[in-house]
Amino acid sequence: MIVLVLGGTRSGKSRVAESIADSSGSAVAYVATAAVDPSDADHAARVEAHKSRRPHHWSTVECETPDDLSRVLKESDSLVLVDSLGTWVTLHPDMDVDADDLLAAVASRDAPTVIVSEEVGLAVHPPSELGRRYVDVLGMLNQQVAAVADRVLLVVAGRVLELSGPYEVA
Repeated sequence: MIVLVLGGTRSGKSRVAESIADSSGSAVAYVATAAVDPSDADHAARVEAHKSRRPHHWSTVECETPDDLSRVLKESDSLVLVDSLGTWVTLHPDMDVDADDLLAAVASRDAPTVIVSEEVGLAVHPPSELGRRYVDVLGMLNQQVAAVADRVLLVVAGRVLELSGPYEVA
């Protein structure tokens, strides 16, 4: 079972994903993809808030390199909760992600996988080249993960919408 949980900043997407993982009754490996800059107090506080919500019996893996995510997905026998693809993209030089490796790692798993990602397509068009690149890379990655997911949820203002399958041209 692969569940993709999409949402904007402060939408509640991580809480929804955590609830799905916690209600599974299985062991959970939480994969944190954010690299925290110690000089960024706001980001550090947000990460701490996430940490404080996690049950103590969950294991946590912090991605230090882009390859860590695929490795954990391939090696873990427990439910894996990935939070989030947006911060994972930023670990890559030039945001050059290996989507094929990620998708293969997700598809090869026997245990459930819950993936959180930012839905950036609803925001203002980025004024910078770097911002547009990020939106393009993450938007395409979200589509690719959604294509292999069993469920895709969109979280808006703490409310959850289950998204139907891809639109098919008649």
